[in-house]
Amino acid sequence: MRMGWHQQEADEAIKKLRSSIKGLTPDEARKRLDEWGPNELKEKEKKPLFMMFLYQFKDFMILILIAAAVISGIIGDLSDTIAIVVIVALNAIIGFVQEYRAEKAMATLKKMAAPFAVVIRSGTPSTVSASDIVPGDVVTLEAGNIVPTDMRLLESAQLKIEEAALTGESMPVEKHIKAIDDASAPLGDRKNMAYKGTLITYGRGTGVVVATGMETELGRIASMLQEEEEVKTPLQKRLLSFEKRLALVVLAICAIIFVIGIIRGEPPMLMLLTAISLAVAAIPEALPAVVTISLAIGAKKMVRQNALIRKLPAVETLGSVTYICSDKTGTLTLNRMTVEELYVDGKFTKATLSPLKSQNPEEPLAPRPYEILMTALALNNDAREDSSGKVIGDPTESAPYSFTKNAGFHKPVLEKEFPRVAEIPFDSERKCMTTFHKVVQDEGPGFNYISFTKGAPDILTGKASDILTSDGLLGVDADAISMANETMASEGLRVLAVGMRRWKELPAEISPLAVESGLTFVGLIGMMDPPREEAKEAIDLCRSAGIFPVMITGDHPITARAIAKRLGIVDDDHKAIITGRELERLPLEELEERVEHIRVYARVAPEQKLKIVKALQDKGHFVAMTGDGVNDAPALKRADIGVAMGITGTDVSKEAGHMILLDDNFATIVKSIKEGRRIFDNIRKFIKYTMTSNSGEIWVIFLAPFLGLPIPLLPIHILWINLVTDGLPGLALSAEPAESGIMNRPPRHPKESIFARGLSTHIIWVGLLMAFATIFTQAWSIKTGHAHWQTMTFTVLCLSQMGHVLAIRSESQSLFTQGLFSNKPLTGAFILTFALQMATIYVPFLQPIFRTEALTFNELMFTLAMSSVVLIAVEIEKMLKRKIANKYLVR
Repeated sequence: MRMGWHQQEADEAIKKLRSSIKGLTPDEARKRLDEWGPNELKEKEKKPLFMMFLYQFKDFMILILIAAAVISGIIGDLSDTIAIVVIVALNAIIGFVQEYRAEKAMATLKKMAAPFAVVIRSGTPSTVSASDIVPGDVVTLEAGNIVPTDMRLLESAQLKIEEAALTGESMPVEKHIKAIDDASAPLGDRKNMAYKGTLITYGRGTGVVVATGMETELGRIASMLQEEEEVKTPLQKRLLSFEKRLALVVLAICAIIFVIGIIRGEPPMLMLLTAISLAVAAIPEALPAVVTISLAIGAKKMVRQNALIRKLPAVETLGSVTYICSDKTGTLTLNRMTVEELYVDGKFTKATLSPLKSQNPEEPLAPRPYEILMTALALNNDAREDSSGKVIGDPTESAPYSFTKNAGFHKPVLEKEFPRVAEIPFDSERKCMTTFHKVVQDEGPGFNYISFTKGAPDILTGKASDILTSDGLLGVDADAISMANETMASEGLRVLAVGMRRWKELPAEISPLAVESGLTFVGLIGMMDPPREEAKEAIDLCRSAGIFPVMITGDHPITARAIAKRLGIVDDDHKAIITGRELERLPLEELEERVEHIRVYARVAPEQKLKIVKALQDKGHFVAMTGDGVNDAPALKRADIGVAMGITGTDVSKEAGHMILLDDNFATIVKSIKEGRRIFDNIRKFIKYTMTSNSGEIWVIFLAPFLGLPIPLLPIHILWINLVTDGLPGLALSAEPAESGIMNRPPRHPKESIFARGLSTHIIWVGLLMAFATIFTQAWSIKTGHAHWQTMTFTVLCLSQMGHVLAIRSESQSLFTQGLFSNKPLTGAFILTFALQMATIYVPFLQPIFRTEALTFNELMFTLAMSSVVLIAVEIEKMLKRKIANKYLVR
């Protein structure tokens, strides 16, 4: 059924649908219902809930942890088993809930359908279920109704439909019934069509149904939404690669240690338990918990910044974003039409709220152009205030109403002096609106009535015979007015012209032909939904952070360009702007060549938004897509992070998105990006900490036998260190504040390894240093005859890791500059871990469990000194980094 219905004349469309102006017969409607099926959106088969839950356990790291839990249970370490089971269960529950919520997007889309509709069958109107509507039905439309399905309009009486949810167009669209020749006209320009799920805001009309169910434009979006798969987040991709490599490396090293121990003559059971304990210790089982808790803490903090996270990985994803594709209306702009500029008395005037009052109050309508323009805008206006003071009305009416009120020309006050006595409503044919007002004065100014007309500048100029200036009435200079109109329109302003005419008596015939001529041209006003101030600052911050902001909108290219220039998204580069029509003709290969240089997309269709996101992803970028309409849902789902609007957003977009902006503000996204970078930094710090610790443990066990030393640690020691150092201290790193300059660096490269930027080098050299300090303690204590050598070795390895966690809180800043207490959770974890380690040494009933002995004061002091080696070495490394960085800045 998909045809260019907007290209058809109304009677031609009816013929092709084998219908008539009286509609279908009931029998024919039933036949077509059997043929085409109900007018409903169909869902693909859902995954059973138990399968959705089991699916959460297929992650590679989760499988490793389950194996580690089983091994821990076999060797008797139930504490590790319980901890791992809790972590795995928590992650599975969170993943299940998020996937279940994502499935609701389709259900929410179905809610947009109208429950009932009035159809004409055999010439008789009747109310039917919207699901029973079929192609060829004639449907009546009235203000307040939801359009029940796609239709070609047959009649339009001042019909206006709000299509923002489908097209992104911020203003209600005035409809007509004329055929549109352009086959590739975007949905927003098909003004003779009405689409399923859109809202009728004004007027009435009738239409013939051209598509139902999944064949409608809303149905196409539903199909895209169900077909589109969510992509893995940067963190998920990095951790998956990390986990697989880690498992192979750990298993290989543990096998080597076991074989070497057997060759050296160590007891097989001891070596087996040592190898297994080392394998369990080397797997960072706290990593999923750290990731989850870091993301949850970040999500809680972001709610206070007006960003609600629906899917936890989205928090970190923000930190990897390289492109933000943002809707214009309400996100980059205020979503409030505002008077921006006036053209009056032959001059342009920026709209201000300070009234230019007359010095002669006895002449309220003397030829003072500014005051007359303001009075006309206030009176020729159907906007009104409700009981709360909120302005109700069409945006092009409410903007002049608010502007004139704030400038001292309040409509209710002026109406006492100039009550409205007649009007000719606006219609799309003549593009004008006229109101008549009685002049209430004891001593009249020579006329008793005045009419104000506003409308399209080109139309109104043709109806004017003179122009009002501060020097009186002059002849109309149509070229000057046309040039002023073009200047304002080129700035993205929506321009209206205002004229007036004085009357001694109210004309007998109040019709457009009789009264809308011989006008006095008063002036022009330019309106715009202006950009947010904070959005411009946020875009500047994006640039310093290496992020490219892109505007994707359903609005006109001129409007989009004007807003983008004011925000700093584009300059005068015409190649940086493309329309939906150009995009449609562009081959995918050419789009991928140009996509990194395009900054504004105007008049785009839903599938084109999806195409843009895919093209950027194909070029290796991580894309954040903002949106509020149904048309945004497939792209929101496909994007690396979909950002839905909380105030203006449809429920469909919210369900499809990963996060919701509670204030619909672009600046909030940038704050969230900063939080995402902080969270990834902290997860990376945990990996640096835990893998360096595990590296140290492996080096100790691996190297000691080669140096002729006995196995330095027992299995219980390895498992204990793993328990107390990986847990609380690692989790406390998630509370670390953001590093200075976090938004002055480019995003991480999407394909960058989690071990990049020196992390792997740090793990190796600090792990070796930790092993050196531990083995040196073992060798020295054995050589000097200290019977407590194993307890000393055990303590040095444990406390070295605690010194390390303090040192890596910042990549470059000194611990002593940061302050020991600037991360209170970590300070608490350090103190608790130190106390627990001392308990294993000095609490008598714990000594046989951990095979430890009480250390003398001198032994303890030596142990603490050796434990500080790692902390001191890492602080020296950071000092060298700062010096190199400063030298680079000086150059």
